[in-house]
Formats: sequence, structure tokens, C-alpha cells
Amino acid sequence: MKPLELEIFICRSDNYGVLVHDPETGQTASIDAPDANAIQKAAERRGWTLSHILTTHHHTDHVEGNLALKEQFGCEIIGPINEAVAIPGLDRAVGDADTFEFAGHTVNVIETPGHTAGHICYHFADDKLLFAADTLFALGCGRLFERTPADMWASLQKLAMLPDETAVYFGHEYTLSNARFALSIDPDNERLLARAADIEALRAAGKFTIPTTLALEKETNPFLRAADPSIRRNLLMETRGNDEVFAEIRKRKDNF
Repeated sequence: MKPLELEIFICRSDNYGVLVHDPETGQTASIDAPDANAIQKAAERRGWTLSHILTTHHHTDHVEGNLALKEQFGCEIIGPINEAVAIPGLDRAVGDADTFEFAGHTVNVIETPGHTAGHICYHFADDKLLFAADTLFALGCGRLFERTPADMWASLQKLAMLPDETAVYFGHEYTLSNARFALSIDPDNERLLARAADIEALRAAGKFTIPTTLALEKETNPFLRAADPSIRRNLLMETRGNDEVFAEIRKRKDNF
């Protein structure tokens, strides 16, 4: 089986568009549909025909292109069962621990409530790919609009249990802001300091920061590191629970 091919591009102002293409069958999936025109142009650029949209959650900047793309390509739209009524053009609803096949590649569904109540991520285990949308960013996580900090902490722990070498594709280019915030509460993390410098250089050159890896996030992303002693000391929360520390980190980022 040939490896999947990926096309990464910017949609709207800061959404990442991601096309996943299987060169043997020709099937092509868009991870979410932020902008139909941008996705169509990316597919045309590569000579691909869209067969699927894998929707992660109901926010407009992730589903706005669903109906136009479905009309144009006749693609199948798969999305979260707990947000099914809010996903335009949904054909198949999937939930936690469900699996399905995309061009012979097994896709595992991981429910990650927090950013929204029914947010899901797509894990291509054999391909070592995770499409995390607005649950896990490079050096960040999504804002909590519909569920609690404890819910998001639990969701992030589910993702952190995946293999370290997993490549993580996220929904927005927020990495520079996330890096500057991470340094504000974890200033002595040498790995983070080096990574932040790399990110500054990448963004100054107009380059993307996607993908990341779970290994790198576990070393540098404060939202995965609520148990880290140095972060807890810096927050004066050494005796508090991990979910409480996470909640404080999320609150500080919201006000950063």
C-alpha cells in the first residue's frame, strides 16, 4: 500500500485546509471544509477529485464549504454523531471508538469534547496521522465553548496516549501566539525555548508550523503538561489537581 499524500493550505484567515489523497484508489478526503473555493482550487492543483469530507465539529469555519463541495463532487460527508443535526449535508455519523475505511486505510474516531460538546478527531493509526482540528494545536488547545476544563483535560489525555511519533494536523495557525504564551508559564523549558525560536523564524519567513508530533507536544505544550512540577510551581498550584491546573492555564491563555 502506497503512503497517503497530503496537501496543506490556508483557508479563510488562519484555518488550515488539509486534503488526504490515496494514490492507489484516487480517493481524496478534506479534513473539514472551511472554504469550498480554497479546497476546490487545492484539489485542482493536485489533479484530485474529492470523495469525502471528514468533519470534526459544527463550527461554521469548519463546515461552511460542506454543501457546495457535496454538490460539486458528490462527496460523502462523515461527522460527529453528537453534533449530527448541526453538520450540513451529513451522510454518516460516527462516535467514539468507531472505525471506518478510507481507501483501505483504517480510521479510528476519537471523541474529544471540550471545544464543542461533540468534537471528534480522526486517527489513521497505521499511517501515524492524527487530525485533531480544534482540540489540540501546536503548543495549544481549543477554547472551551461548550464543555468544561475537566472535559477538555480528559480529551487531551486520550490523544496523549497515542504513539509519540504520531503526526498531528491541527485546525488553525495559532502557533506563534501559543509559543509566546507557553513561555510565559514555562520559561525554563529548554526544549520550548528552542522550539519557540524556530517558530519565530518560520512565521517570519511565511512558512507553516504544521504538522507537529505528539512527542514534541508532550515536551513543550503546557496544555498537556498540567502535571509538570515546574509549571505547577510557576502557577503556585503545586498541591492542586491536574484538571484545576489545566483550567488555570486555559484561563490565562484566554486573557493573554
